[in-house]
Amino acid sequence: MPINDLPTLAALRTRMQWHQERQRVLADNIANSDTPGFKPRDLVEPTFDPTGRPAAGSPVGSLPMMRTSATHIAASGGTESFSPDRKGGIQTRPTGNAVNLEDEMLKLSSNQGGYAAATALYSRSLGVLKTALGKR
Repeated sequence: MPINDLPTLAALRTRMQWHQERQRVLADNIANSDTPGFKPRDLVEPTFDPTGRPAAGSPVGSLPMMRTSATHIAASGGTESFSPDRKGGIQTRPTGNAVNLEDEMLKLSSNQGGYAAATALYSRSLGVLKTALGKR
């Protein structure tokens, strides 16, 4: 079995991809904080079963090609990689914008810490495997 197929490493890679995608979504929210009618988005966190594989119903998929306009041709084969979080209860300003910069910055900080933890675990896991194989 290749090292890339180990469930723990695959789960950590998925987690890092989720954090990268969430960083993009949160940055988009902050960039549109003054756009009238803009509603902030977030992603549903992926879940894993005890073996490290994505749990049934977990929002994990392949990365799609991004479309910047509805007139662009849709890419085949890719779907949204992680499902959006559609929670209600958003406070809207008179312009119709519902972005709260303080909340978005807290989410960014939390996301950055989660990504750092996942990368540290991934690199240490690889180090342990290299040591076990005598390649260090």
